[in-house]
Amino acid sequence: MQFHLNGFHGGDPRIAEPARRDGTGDDFDVLIVGSGPAGLTLAAQLSAFPDIRTRVIEQREERLVKGQADGIACRTVEMFEAFGFSEHAMREAYQVNETVFWKPDAANRRHISRTERIQDVEDGLSECPHLILNQARVHDYYLDVMRKSAARLEPDYSRRLLDLEVGGGDVPVTARIERCDPGHAGEVETIRARFVVGCDGARSAVRRSLDLPLRGDSANQAWGVMDVLAVTDFPDIRCKALIQSANEGNLLIIPREGGYLARLYIELDKLSPDERVAARNITPDHLVTAAQRILRPYTLDVKEITWWSVYEIGQRICDRFDNLPEDADETGIPRVFILGDACHTHSPKAGQGMNVSMQDGFNLGWKLAAVLRGQCTPALLRSYSAERRAIAQELIDFDRVLAKMFSAPAKDPDDPDSTGVDPEEFRRYFIQHGRYTAGVETHYTPCLITGPAGHQALATGFVIGKRFHSAPVIRLADAKPMQLGHTVKADGRWRLFAFTPAGDLTSPSSKIRALANWLAEDPDSPVRRFTPADADIDSVIDFRAVFQEPHRDLDIGDLPPLLLPAKGRYGLRDYEKVFCADRVAGNDIFTMRGIDRRNGCMVVVRPDQYVAHILPLNDYAALGEFFGRFMLEAG
Repeated sequence: MQFHLNGFHGGDPRIAEPARRDGTGDDFDVLIVGSGPAGLTLAAQLSAFPDIRTRVIEQREERLVKGQADGIACRTVEMFEAFGFSEHAMREAYQVNETVFWKPDAANRRHISRTERIQDVEDGLSECPHLILNQARVHDYYLDVMRKSAARLEPDYSRRLLDLEVGGGDVPVTARIERCDPGHAGEVETIRARFVVGCDGARSAVRRSLDLPLRGDSANQAWGVMDVLAVTDFPDIRCKALIQSANEGNLLIIPREGGYLARLYIELDKLSPDERVAARNITPDHLVTAAQRILRPYTLDVKEITWWSVYEIGQRICDRFDNLPEDADETGIPRVFILGDACHTHSPKAGQGMNVSMQDGFNLGWKLAAVLRGQCTPALLRSYSAERRAIAQELIDFDRVLAKMFSAPAKDPDDPDSTGVDPEEFRRYFIQHGRYTAGVETHYTPCLITGPAGHQALATGFVIGKRFHSAPVIRLADAKPMQLGHTVKADGRWRLFAFTPAGDLTSPSSKIRALANWLAEDPDSPVRRFTPADADIDSVIDFRAVFQEPHRDLDIGDLPPLLLPAKGRYGLRDYEKVFCADRVAGNDIFTMRGIDRRNGCMVVVRPDQYVAHILPLNDYAALGEFFGRFMLEAG
């Protein structure tokens, strides 16, 4: 964490100086409707830019305090690192290390028995673990980021969106908002915004205003969920457990943070066609009784239910995630977007809903900021729907199979006429898709901001279109061991990592010096073209270098100026741009990520931590052409 750049300030460095506000009244750059995971990820990203006027409205009376989602994938924890609270989350959360499988006991099928324990996340998949943590606490982390930002952004609670109208002009969206708080109930406020983002759940008012239906099917299967404090002799109550009974349904146990709380997902009865689960009048006692039947011969004595709900399994998705019609021409700019459950819904069994929703918010947030701040062409905004709808469809397809397996009875191996799912098949499917449930399989196809794979061989472990897979390095200036991926923060900047050839140090003829000098001095350099003259040299594109040589073999005084940039009002030197391979066995980033040692390469990383392009170190023209496709010349 870097601070004191523009003068010494005591106290908590995470609390930024409040920004001076330009503009008043009822016009905003971005109106966010809903303060769930998607909305708060987006709001936290936008709060990094105090020059963007953002407003967040929420129909609830106050912040969420319990219940709802709890699974946090490895990829999401990587994202939390970018926002600055991954360590806090890891200290508080339950960490999933193993998953256990239970099926009907062969000797007595009325009872269950453990069949296998597996490692939950494969080695080397991420430096971050799989966590379980109450969604409300995730909200709190984002709210803390927002409050401490220069924007001092806070949601306005007890506000309900009535409708939207998209017109013309620079501030084209008009929203009518009804207050629901005591003393103001029924009052209607009209505001205008340049962009509106609907993060308001499966019954989204924003989606209805766009007349975008959720399309899909229901599995006509009811499930219950409850968070409990209980006394039990079930031996795996503190492990993630997938339980298939012979005739009583299936159960998923998710241990929760704090050492005592557990979440139970409980299969209930099949619903009739067109029947809604609300008509069953299911109570918490029904859920407890069902769980007790499934767990036999073990006992479950529930002492307290802290939260519970019932739901129907279904997979639904919108045809598009913005207000642009399919036949819009190339100049069309989306003005209204929908994120999370507002545009895709699915079962919670794979723990993906909250995670995918937050990635929706991260994907859109930096793009809105770049367009609003005049850094990128508005065409960039069209990539949100294209990229995220494809990912949501993959989730729908995966969830449909997984939810069917979860809801099927365990097949009896001794009965040839038995129907259901073979527990071994279920286990294999779960293991096979471990990378997907960890959130690391998202793969964006080539588009305006993701290049082709022509030079992928230069760094086979940094797959273009996938997240920038971190690895250990040693920071040159202070010999600090660290993760390279943790330098990619949620600040809207692009990263350009130069991995140097072996022996290519800092001589006048070295490739790294030539690249650094071109970036800093040539008029065709994207750093020169797209960085405002009065801004720090790394404020738009952050250039960093990784050397193969041990850190003690390099002299920091020999680095080209761009790797020791002068910044801030005092022109202080930034000493955190250069890294070296960690020579501890198994930690060499060049080996771990398949980087061409003889030639090196450039790796371009998007502000949301995804690899955008890989190029040879001397392919200046291709680098300039890539950024020139979507960035605007600095004024």
